[in-house]
Order: sequence, then C-alpha cells, then structure tokens
Amino acid sequence: MTANPTATANPTTGADAPAAPGVSLSGFKPTGHLHLGNLLGAIAPMVRAHRRTDSVVFLADLHAMTVRHDPGALRAFTMEQATTMLAAGLDPDRATFYVQSQVPAHAELHYLLECATGYGEAHRMIQFREKSATQRHVRLSLLTYPVLMAADILLHDARDVPVGEDQRQHLELTREIATRFNGSYGETFVVPRAVHPEVAARVMDLADPTAKMGKTTSGASGTIFLLDPPDLVRRKVARAVTDSEPTVAYDPDLRPGVANLLEILAACVGGSPAALAADHPSYGRLKAAVTEAVVGVLHPLQSRYAELSRDPGYVRRVLADGAQRAREAVEGTVFRARQAIGLLT
Repeated sequence: MTANPTATANPTTGADAPAAPGVSLSGFKPTGHLHLGNLLGAIAPMVRAHRRTDSVVFLADLHAMTVRHDPGALRAFTMEQATTMLAAGLDPDRATFYVQSQVPAHAELHYLLECATGYGEAHRMIQFREKSATQRHVRLSLLTYPVLMAADILLHDARDVPVGEDQRQHLELTREIATRFNGSYGETFVVPRAVHPEVAARVMDLADPTAKMGKTTSGASGTIFLLDPPDLVRRKVARAVTDSEPTVAYDPDLRPGVANLLEILAACVGGSPAALAADHPSYGRLKAAVTEAVVGVLHPLQSRYAELSRDPGYVRRVLADGAQRAREAVEGTVFRARQAIGLLT
C-alpha cells in the first residue's frame, strides 16, 4: 500500500480540521526479501516522491502477524527491509521512516475504527476468504487487518492512495469506514481515493507471468530479489518464460511473458515497452538487455546495503527517530477520533 495525499480541509465537529500539506505515504510488509517488483513499482516512485514532498514510509510489521510467523524472522526481515530501503535512496532527513508497531497510534486507531466497521464488511474481503480457506487455525487479525490498513491510511490524512487491483477492495473499505465514521460522529477523517500507478507497477513472476512477483507467494526461480548477485539474476532472466513466436512484440494479453520482460526493461532504462520490442528483435538480445539493465539498477543498491549492514545501530537510530516524529505527527488525528467517538480527552 502506498499513498500520496493532497492538501485538504474539512469542517469538523468539536475538533480542528485536518489540513496537512501534500504528503506521500508508503507501507511495506516485512514478510520476506524485497524484490524487483517492490523496487520498480513502489520503492523507486516513493524515493522520487520524497525528494519533492513530505513523505511517510513505514514497515507494517503488525500486518505480518496475521498468519503464522516466526518472531526471529519477523525482526530480521524488518531490519533487512529497513536497510534495503535506505540503500535504495530513502533519505531519513526528508522522509519520516519508522516501524509501524513503534507508533501505538496505529493500534489505537485500529480499535476505534473497528467500532465503526461491521463483521460482514471484513468477512467479505476477498483476501481473507482466500487465505482463511487454506488455514486450519485462522487468526482473528487476518479478518481485521483491512481495518488496520484503514487506520494506517487515515492516520496520515491520505487523500490519493496508489493501489494495485489486489488492494482496491481494501481501499474501498477504508473509504466506507471513514465515511461512516464522519457521518456518525462528525467530520474527522479525509476520505481517500484510489489512484493507479502506470509503468511497472505490477512486475510479474518470470516463471509464471500470470502471477505477480511476490516476497512469499512466488517461487524463487521467478523472483529477482534485490540482494541477488549478478550471476543469479542472469540465470533467472535466462530461464524466464517467453513463447513460441519467432519475433519479440509487446502484447500483454497474448504474450504475457515477453510483455513482462519488456516492461521490466522499460522501467529500468526508460522508453516504452513497444518501442523496446523493436530494438530487441530476438529473445536472446531481449534477455541480455534485461539482465544488464537489472544488474545495473541493483549494483549501487547492493553496494550501499553492504555498507549499512556493517552499522545496524545506525539503521535502528533512523527508525527510532522516525517513530518519534511519526508519534508527534499523528497525535492530532487520534485526538480528533477519540473526541469524536466519545472518549475523554
């Protein structure tokens, strides 16, 4: 989930209206190693945004506990992702960068919003129904985490929220909750709206181009992780699914494997996928170009990651400073919600 809110001002009942300047909001769930799809579709746009606007970036570790998890792995992935994002160019002096669980307002607003959400609304979420169908022990947090996601967004007065199709339903639930809360208790929250990134927002699995590249759902052979060495990147791209057509052409519907490679190349070097198809008439040339482009993008990130890994104390200090800034920034939102819903303030 990422968000790019714009300034807004709403009249409120008994509290000051939210009127923050333009801010970008990005959340990342530490459930695995970050991959190329994360970089091209979310991290790189986030880094570009925080150079021109105020930004909030958080690691959604509370979301990572909705299914069975290993506590040590959760901590390790949280630190790895924090280090990776700093290596990718996130500037802690420009962006408020923190871990979700270290800002209690997320959990507090989550509960307040649960008090304005129906069981049926949460139960009808497609991701809950799909994930719960494969588990013997379904955690209650799996049912309610879309409400926590709503809290993540509403805490920061997000207006425009870039989401993929797999998160559209959750964003719609956020809108419904915010609208209902405002209608019941007075104007309190900015009601967000979905916007959709255009280029390389959805990088597909190299081995199965009908499935999105993912930290936990894709096979390792189809996912380029950001810390993969060049030789491994080369092997994965070489084995990427294409098709039996004799020439390279950009056709996402009929030729998804080739289209995926062209979209990755376009995101790395610029240009349109269709134009790049004409420049790389054979699969061999296309895969060689994709390999070179991806390795070129990953090299500076991996070098910086190696440096930062030698000083984990610095990364922890960055996260601690960011959490303090975030706690101060969202204090007013939680106050408005507490006051509106009837709690003593």
